[in-house]
Amino acid sequence: MDWAGFAREASLGVVHNIAMMAMIVIPIMLVLEVARDLKILDRIAQGMAPVVGVFRLSREAAFPLLVGIIFGIAYGAGVLIEEARSGRLSWKDLFLINVFLSVCHAVVEDTALFIAVGANGVVILLGRFIVAVLLTFLLSRSAWLEKESLKRGDPVLSR
Repeated sequence: MDWAGFAREASLGVVHNIAMMAMIVIPIMLVLEVARDLKILDRIAQGMAPVVGVFRLSREAAFPLLVGIIFGIAYGAGVLIEEARSGRLSWKDLFLINVFLSVCHAVVEDTALFIAVGANGVVILLGRFIVAVLLTFLLSRSAWLEKESLKRGDPVLSR
């Protein structure tokens, strides 16, 4: 086996994948900052307030959740990491966003891939969404999450 050729091909593949992700994540993060400066995120968060409120999430959780649902975990991770580092999201917000996105992420491309191999797209999409909503809803109301959230220093929110 040609190990040098294998290493070269693997390295080029990794560099290509990182470049492709950067071409998607960096513009999303730039759009996020511009949208934040122009108060567009405030309007999006206000529109999604009833949705994120069901899960007892802060308004700031709306955009990262939306990005993860549409673009997926790989591309949405850049936004989630940035939001986590900024301190705008609590531990509870991050936990519940990750729970939801573990089940329901990249809905456009994943559904398209499943349709391409013969699956029923509606069943796939609705199934993932319903499971994500139920799981996140139940966890958002669990005593364990409240206890863990307080232990980690999250602010006490009356909801």
